Amino acid sequence: MSALHFSFVPSLVAGAVALCSLQAQAQERIYRCGNEYTNNAQVAKSRNCTPMEGGNITIVEGTKPTPVARSTPAAAPRNGNDRVDPNAQRARDSDAKAILEAELRKAEERLAQARKEYANGEPEKQGIESRNYQRYLDRVAELKAAVTRAESDVAGLQRELGRLPAASGNAAR
Repeated sequence: MSALHFSFVPSLVAGAVALCSLQAQAQERIYRCGNEYTNNAQVAKSRNCTPMEGGNITIVEGTKPTPVARSTPAAAPRNGNDRVDPNAQRARDSDAKAILEAELRKAEERLAQARKEYANGEPEKQGIESRNYQRYLDRVAELKAAVTRAESDVAGLQRELGRLPAASGNAAR
């Protein structure tokens, strides 16, 4: 049994040494330099930092934001010139217009479906709604909100389409 006891002694000694070294590190003087902290006395002296007094201090460094990688556009400006190739711009405008028109068609279909379900504020009652009038009123309010959202979507897409330059005659810009 004594041999077993002696095999644990080195690990206990190593653990005690590790604890002492951690405590020694924790007792280093901490200096505050504005919104930064340091335990390097030379840096603190050169920057006129003030020593922190009192209890222990814990500082958790936040993540630094990574810079956004800028992708190169399809028609990058040439020779420091801020102008984009007119043909490339027309192609972009054409693509944007096609996408917006497709979205507008989908939004108009959703609006037509919402109006059909709403039935001018008098949709047919479903199941339990004939006995629970409040549930019917709640569904009517939801249908009305859906119609309003769909109308707003259509109007927004039409505004965006109106902002696009006309397809013909923009080469002079």
